[in-house]
Amino acid sequence: MFKTFTAAAAALIIALCTALPAYALETGSGGIAWKNYKEGVALAAETGKKVYVNFHADWCVYCAKMAKETFVNKKVIRYLNTHFIAVTVDTEKEATIANKYKVRGLPTHLFLESDGSTIGTQPGYLDTKQFLKILEFIQKEKYKK
Repeated sequence: MFKTFTAAAAALIIALCTALPAYALETGSGGIAWKNYKEGVALAAETGKKVYVNFHADWCVYCAKMAKETFVNKKVIRYLNTHFIAVTVDTEKEATIANKYKVRGLPTHLFLESDGSTIGTQPGYLDTKQFLKILEFIQKEKYKK
């Protein structure tokens, strides 16, 4: 009986440890509040916020570097969660969306108006400083001037 209890307790601990990071990201309490494409575009239409779409793949070295360095920066997290709807698209799993926007390299950063129209794209790795400058440029609509 003790072995069964121990195994069940271990399984529960593992489940909780793997579920907590996903919950934290979804609520924005521990990171960027990533949405899937369909949910993000719908939320942008409701809120009037612009959309940031991060196209990535598991094999992409610079995508992983951005995830480990840029997307964990507190200023980046705060700015994205406050001013944008952040969307993540795995190009291997969602090729239709990547093809729609003619994504040819990774990472690719896409910005959309709240109505879904394209503002523009930026290919390649962006460090924290570069990424924040681009976010501010888009959020303040300097591209319209």
